[in-house]
Amino acid sequence: MPWLKRNLYFLIGSALALALIGLAGWYLYSKWQLNGETLENLNKDYATLDDLNKQDPHPGTGRPNDIDNIKTAQNQKKELLTFKEKARTHFQRIAPIPDVPNVTDQSFATNLSRTISQLQRDATNASIALPAEYCFSFQAQARKLSFAPGSLDALALALGEVKTIVDVLIQAKVNALDSIRRERVSPDDLSSSGTGDYLPDKSVTNAQAIITPYELTFRCFGQELGNVLAGLACSPCALIVKAINVEGLAAGGLIPEPGFADTLAPLPLAPTYLAQPGPNPALEAARRQAENQSAAEAMRRRYGLDRYGRRGGTLGRPQPPPPQPSYSPYSPQPLPNPATPPLKTGPTVVLDEKQLKVVMMLSVVKLETKPAAGR
Repeated sequence: MPWLKRNLYFLIGSALALALIGLAGWYLYSKWQLNGETLENLNKDYATLDDLNKQDPHPGTGRPNDIDNIKTAQNQKKELLTFKEKARTHFQRIAPIPDVPNVTDQSFATNLSRTISQLQRDATNASIALPAEYCFSFQAQARKLSFAPGSLDALALALGEVKTIVDVLIQAKVNALDSIRRERVSPDDLSSSGTGDYLPDKSVTNAQAIITPYELTFRCFGQELGNVLAGLACSPCALIVKAINVEGLAAGGLIPEPGFADTLAPLPLAPTYLAQPGPNPALEAARRQAENQSAAEAMRRRYGLDRYGRRGGTLGRPQPPPPQPSYSPYSPQPLPNPATPPLKTGPTVVLDEKQLKVVMMLSVVKLETKPAAGR
């Protein structure tokens, strides 16, 4: 015990040294094991590289007699980028409203009000029915003079795209535009929920383009639907129909135009009967003559005489009774009412087309403004 008291610090130091040596050994063993795993992975990568070098065709070494597939892939990439720049004419830019470098609250509010009024006027001139005070998915911004900071550029671009799409519907002269839905691009859109102007989807962005979704709901006939699809296909902007749902509306949902026949009150039809004719003397004389002839014929058959009074071979044979004239009782027939309007004559309706309700999912494709070849 006295020795332990004198060498207490020495014992504590020795115990700490042994613990540290144990930790160092464990750390060295773990790193040695990790080094072995890394070396094994490196050997696998070398083996994979060696297999790739031995394959046919070879990636290429750049020698004149070898096929340099890497250079070929680079050339193909340049050709694709060149083709993309040539196809840019079919992906023309949709101008935002207003199309100015710096959009202010005043300029956007003024152009928004002017654009909505113009679209409503054009729809009215084309006989297109709209909901009451419809703002074309800009209900949250229609009554405002100041907007959320940083959202004016996105709102201006959305307004330009909505106007481009609605112009196609107006040119096709659809019967009614029920709604147009877009994505939320502003905090004002996020705060106004339940208006039915927004989609849950968002724009998809990649290295080449931006794809923005829209949803249209309108009513039309088959010809107007074909005009809408043709207008979208012929647009210089990339308006791509992703999905379409067409439902036929019931006949009760339409408002028919009143015609002249609908204004006439129905006339009651009163049956008219012919008067009962009296007895005809000529018919009575003919009837009595026929009865006399029938009686004489029965007498001759009874005694076996022919019509000349000579005996024949029919004596005593039962003979069928002579046919009796039948009379049908007279039944009065109704005459047509002269006040009844004549039946309509004209071409037969072969196809009775019904109005359609169309829900269309649309995507606006916008290529990047910077040429990709210069990357």
